[in-house]
Amino acid sequence: MSYTSPEFDPPQQRRFRRAPLAVGLAALVPGALLGWVVYEGVGRSGGSSGGAGQAGAATPKSAGAVPGASPSPSAGRPLQGKVVVIDPGHNPGNFQHTSEINQQVDIGTNWKECDTTGTSTNAGYTEARFTLDVADRLRTLLEKQGATVKMTHDGDRPAWGPCVTKRAEIGNDAHADAAISIHADGAPEGDRGFHVILPASVHAGAADTRPIVASSRTLGEHIESDFAKVTGSAPSNYVGNGTGLDVRQDLGGLNLSTVPKVFIECGNMRDSKDAALLTSGAWRQKAAQGMSEGIVSFLRG
Repeated sequence: MSYTSPEFDPPQQRRFRRAPLAVGLAALVPGALLGWVVYEGVGRSGGSSGGAGQAGAATPKSAGAVPGASPSPSAGRPLQGKVVVIDPGHNPGNFQHTSEINQQVDIGTNWKECDTTGTSTNAGYTEARFTLDVADRLRTLLEKQGATVKMTHDGDRPAWGPCVTKRAEIGNDAHADAAISIHADGAPEGDRGFHVILPASVHAGAADTRPIVASSRTLGEHIESDFAKVTGSAPSNYVGNGTGLDVRQDLGGLNLSTVPKVFIECGNMRDSKDAALLTSGAWRQKAAQGMSEGIVSFLRG
């Protein structure tokens, strides 16, 4: 590196009488060079000037960064902080409590049974067993995504029901971000496929679905799309005109809900081809996965 200055001009012809001066200059040169080197080193490593000096300087870590810190709690858990209520349709114990489930309850638009036993395949595999199995699988998937999951029942507690009014109340009290009621249909042979039931706009008695109609439709559309994609099942050929969506105002679980909620009829238990799917554990896992993906996409916006 060069450094020019009058102090370093070539010396004149030396004379004996000036020798002391020459000696002094000779002693000063190394000191000046050393001082410059120190100045450059300090200026480039700690100074505020740009260019090459900053390139060699240590860069401060960004605010909040902690060496070796773990990812944020929400990483890989997109439903952290979300509440989902799963309502397994019917209850395996309902058939033993016919007087209780037959009591009439007010669903806003009319009065109807507290609950029913549900349907079954021709071989006797009940809807209540099916819905509980899929609900358990869905709960596991959603909890892995970070969601807080609440079930309206777990198959033995309570021993029957609960009534459709109570099922809606559980979702409302939980302030659920999404709620789903799982079912399978009992239509004639040849009627196949699944459909998602959406709440109609109802304002009667204790029912007022107007605040949740739009969000419930969005939830239902997400579930319909992902359920079809994951399971490979076609939308119902007897309900919904091929859309996989149906709107009803006679279901207490929807009418009395104050949170986004849908029902899903996963297939027709009375059709032999659908029954073969509904009784397959591998297919039920796909059904739960399809519902889970629909709920995740809805909640993530």
